[in-house]
Amino acid sequence: MRSVRARAALGATLVVAVALTVAGLAVLVVLRVNLTDRAGLEAEVTAREVAGQLALGATYAELETGDEDTHPVQVTDGAGRVVAVSKDLEAISGTGTSQVVPVAPAPAPSPGDDDDDDDDGNDPARGEVSSDPPDFVNGTATVDGETADYRFAAVEATTEQDVTLTVHAGAPLAAEQEAVNTVRTSMLTGLPLMLLVVAGVTWLVTRRALRPVEGIRRELAAITASEDLGRRVPEPDSRDEIARLARTTNETLTVLEASVDRQRRFVADASHELRSPIASLRTQLEVGAAHPDLLDVPGAVADTVRLQVLAADLLLLARLDAGERPGRTPVDLGALVREEVSQRAADRIPPEVSVADAGSLEVTGSRGQLARVVGNLLDNAERHAERSVAVSVRADRGDVLVEVTDDGSGVPEAEHDRIFERFVRLDDARSRDDGGAGLGLAIARDVASRHGGTLTVGTAPGGGALFALRLPARAEAGREPTAGEG
Repeated sequence: MRSVRARAALGATLVVAVALTVAGLAVLVVLRVNLTDRAGLEAEVTAREVAGQLALGATYAELETGDEDTHPVQVTDGAGRVVAVSKDLEAISGTGTSQVVPVAPAPAPSPGDDDDDDDDGNDPARGEVSSDPPDFVNGTATVDGETADYRFAAVEATTEQDVTLTVHAGAPLAAEQEAVNTVRTSMLTGLPLMLLVVAGVTWLVTRRALRPVEGIRRELAAITASEDLGRRVPEPDSRDEIARLARTTNETLTVLEASVDRQRRFVADASHELRSPIASLRTQLEVGAAHPDLLDVPGAVADTVRLQVLAADLLLLARLDAGERPGRTPVDLGALVREEVSQRAADRIPPEVSVADAGSLEVTGSRGQLARVVGNLLDNAERHAERSVAVSVRADRGDVLVEVTDDGSGVPEAEHDRIFERFVRLDDARSRDDGGAGLGLAIARDVASRHGGTLTVGTAPGGGALFALRLPARAEAGREPTAGEG
């Protein structure tokens, strides 16, 4: 029962069993009702034939009751006394009286019999048979020593002497019982076979339908064992849910493979970037230990600072890759840019700042991460600028736009996307100390993306690079009142 095939087969078998049981009971009920109605119709026909004879003046001794073996007849008067019975009727039940012996020998009824008639005003007219539907009842009768079940119909008739009589005629229920029993036996015999067929077919169909799933499972197990993310699970030709599952699994494996490859490259590049300053620092310390007068303290400090910055960048990238979400606090980008620029008074080229007065410059996010983005963009601009660096902040179409420009050589159009990759430097000839580790722009774009914004590069009016940071402005409804607001 741990397999889907077994549960599906059991479920289908139970459903079919319930459905067949309900349907079988309904068939038996309908069959019993129909056969009982047919027996009642036969009984009614016999009862009306006998009642018609009485209405036409036939004496009790002259009654023709037809086939007495299959249609027993009992005639009673208004007082419930038996006045006539069919031949060989030995016992009867269900007709109101169990007497089968007439109360008197069979003389023809006389007018004096009116005294025994309990006329309630609904009796048929003299010499007529009641046209009302007869009363039906089930009972038993013993005819010539054999007892059986019968369906009795009661029909009233009034003789020419104005005596109302009730004719009880029966029709056997043996055929009905036999038919019902035969059908019930057939159902009880066929039901297990039908359920066995349903269970077998469901098992085979489910097994065939789930065969691709087993192939997917085996391939995933093999991928897990081999750690080869380049493999893919087989995709069936069908267009059902299993085919979509296989395609989605392969898409997931593709993304996972790309993520693992990216992580491996990241680790390899990080190791490469760390190796140079660590080796340089170690060399300087070893030289200093052997020859204290030759120790390059500024160089050692510079290598240590570079290691510290690189470690901070790697830590931030690891947190971003782990899915760390930015904060949800309001940040005024205009004030943030002014604060970052104010800390760069000693830079080689102090940036020029332009902050628009119109429009909301507030965004929602992490102040520390956004400050890191602005700082990385300013560092990049100063590194490549010749004489000027400018930064502007303004509202633009529901966003806050921060633009950082320089008058350097710019970025070739073919490299506009590549410069945002990790550990990428366009100028391979420059030293690592001057060029950085190639993580600043990658961190900046990743942070911008996680804040719902974009970071793109273009060409400045002066021919240098123009980096545009666009972030969604904070909704006015969510703004906190500032000084002077109500």
